[in-house]
Amino acid sequence: MPTSVPSFQQSVIDEFRANEGKVGGPFEGGDLLLLTTTGARSGVSRTTPLGYVRHGGSLLVVGSNLGGPRHPGWYHNLLAHPVVRVEVGTRSFEALAVPAEGARREELFAYVVRAAPGYGDYQAATSRLLPVVVLERAEPEGWEGPGEVRTLADKLLEVHTWLRGQLRQVRAETDLHFASRGAAGTAPGLGLQIRQRCLAFCQALEFHHVSEDGHLFPGIARHHPHLAETFDRLADEHRAVARLQDGLAALLAPVAIADPARFRAELEEMSSQLDAHLDYEEEALLPLLADVPWPPAGPPAAP
Repeated sequence: MPTSVPSFQQSVIDEFRANEGKVGGPFEGGDLLLLTTTGARSGVSRTTPLGYVRHGGSLLVVGSNLGGPRHPGWYHNLLAHPVVRVEVGTRSFEALAVPAEGARREELFAYVVRAAPGYGDYQAATSRLLPVVVLERAEPEGWEGPGEVRTLADKLLEVHTWLRGQLRQVRAETDLHFASRGAAGTAPGLGLQIRQRCLAFCQALEFHHVSEDGHLFPGIARHHPHLAETFDRLADEHRAVARLQDGLAALLAPVAIADPARFRAELEEMSSQLDAHLDYEEEALLPLLADVPWPPAGPPAAP
């Protein structure tokens, strides 16, 4: 459930949505988007109007907070919940929010200032380094999905394909990090790109498994009581994966992943166990779901 927002912000949000992304007042003529984040502590959604700058296929937003001494709340939210919702014009889509670091942050901030010089004034007004956040597509690289989704089996396979793709991308980025270590053989803490994508993956996996345990599995089990051992095994595997997931989440809690080698080892263990679990689940459940239409039919219309 969304939280309340200041009346001025709410008026901008309402005007944005009523006029296909166009607003007047101080934002007239500017590039404006709506960013919806999930509260780091509250877990509820919060929508904020923000200026943005296009950069290739991504959008850049800056945590300027009008040059104030603290990062804005939406920035802390996206560090805790990296998948955000973005509204631009009439489009609405999910994005992965990744703060830029080091030389890349400097390069992107200079790019933003060339397009919108006011951000340079905000940086000059504070000793705080203004975060530059890249809003990029949330799907794994090369994601096309498994094809048309017409049945519950198709939907389950789509979710599994997305999870596998996310995990492959995190592993590839982690391997690249280790391959580019300095000559001394030491690697700095893993970057925010890896952290944000892995955290998004862990949160999506947790939501998927909770949904299966709470809804999908009990619904199937009622019609197939002879598969009790199968569902017991699936539940055991969910618990085993959750323990690994909790370990990864603990390593991801700080902004910097301080123990890259341990992270890599636990990520490999997660990958091995999750792949085996998804293979077994698909073998056991896809044939049972192949004739169940998706999306489910709604209730019959009232006479």
